[in-house]
Amino acid sequence: MKWWIGFGLVLMLPACQDMPLETEAADTVIVSPTNDDLRLVRGYRSTDDDCQLTGETAFTVNFLDDAADLVSCPSGSDAAQSLVEMYNAREVAQTGGYTVYSVPRR
Repeated sequence: MKWWIGFGLVLMLPACQDMPLETEAADTVIVSPTNDDLRLVRGYRSTDDDCQLTGETAFTVNFLDDAADLVSCPSGSDAAQSLVEMYNAREVAQTGGYTVYSVPRR
């Protein structure tokens, strides 16, 4: 290898240290927070819905109702607001960035 090519590579290495790793960049696209209290099953109204059908955990067990779905939405989101407006959802809890709703089945 020619000496000037090696010298150029050495000069480029410090610049690479400031660049974010792909995994760091990928983390910034996540919209919904993660939460260990909730078992998020799937999108409630569609597969890409931010409001998620929520399964049983130690946190949610007291909110489950056989006449309603338990649904969790990112707190303050447009998806949460539309869930309340469309389905008469009733807020039952908040935890780690999510608001949990009871949605009556029709």
